[in-house]
Amino acid sequence: MEYLEFELPIKELHDQLDKCVLIGTESEVDVTETCAQIEKKLEKTKKEIYGNLTAWQRVQLSRHPSRPYTLDYINALTQGTFLELHGDRNVLDDKAIIGGLGKIDNQSFMFVGTQKGYNTKTRQYRNFGMANPEGYRKALRLMKSADKFGIPIVTLIDTPGAFPGLEAEERGQGEAIARNIYEMMSLSVPVIVIIIGEGASGGALGIGVGDEIFMLENTWYSVISPESCSSILWRSWEHKEAAAEALKLTSKDMLKNKLIDKIIKEPLGGAHFDRETTYINVKKEILSAFKRIQKLKPKERIDQRREKFIAMGRISE
Repeated sequence: MEYLEFELPIKELHDQLDKCVLIGTESEVDVTETCAQIEKKLEKTKKEIYGNLTAWQRVQLSRHPSRPYTLDYINALTQGTFLELHGDRNVLDDKAIIGGLGKIDNQSFMFVGTQKGYNTKTRQYRNFGMANPEGYRKALRLMKSADKFGIPIVTLIDTPGAFPGLEAEERGQGEAIARNIYEMMSLSVPVIVIIIGEGASGGALGIGVGDEIFMLENTWYSVISPESCSSILWRSWEHKEAAAEALKLTSKDMLKNKLIDKIIKEPLGGAHFDRETTYINVKKEILSAFKRIQKLKPKERIDQRREKFIAMGRISE
């Protein structure tokens, strides 16, 4: 298990506990009481640290290398029924966005999401989760196919942003994202959006329009990353903590500002500490949201979705 800087007190206690257990195993000394005290202190320290996380610390947790990614969620939710679909039928198959059909229990869903890599090789293969225009066009193709056949859609967002390269701009990056936002407003099937990690800028919005929007507890959603905001305002990344606070990008901030519908609880320490519990919580919210949205007629669904996004940013006197 990798630990972040603010988690080092927890690491030290874990090491002490492991050493205590080892001593008890290798010798005849009774260390039960000592181990119990360390465990108690460990639990208390975890609650103190994770119960008072700053915005920047939540950003760090959202990027934790052990955190589950889109494919992890899809494979856990669909239990072997996932069939990946490829290509935008125009240029190429963007590996930063994955999509396909799968079943949760006996209900079919079209899954679309941004995928990061697990090591250097796969991160390069997935372009670090930064999609090109072809990725957004692939996503739109799959969503329109789902709409045609009456299959509900689930999108999973974990991206540092859309790919900002020259070639992406030449092939219409901005247009591809704008087109997706426009088209997703008119999809007649239920659309459920879940931010499972980073939710940065247009890269997230390109697959982020839905009837209900959820965020995992230790994720963020913003027009810009704290580092980029800091480099623009202060010409340095050193003020990223202040930028994170000012951006109001945490799940609590998003819910308070009515930009999302609900926060999905994570296990103590983050999704990576107990993946199975996280998968169960996500599955529960998807099925619950689907039942609510499915009750609406297509026109009502579309009207409510449009009104939801039109209302964002309104300031009442």
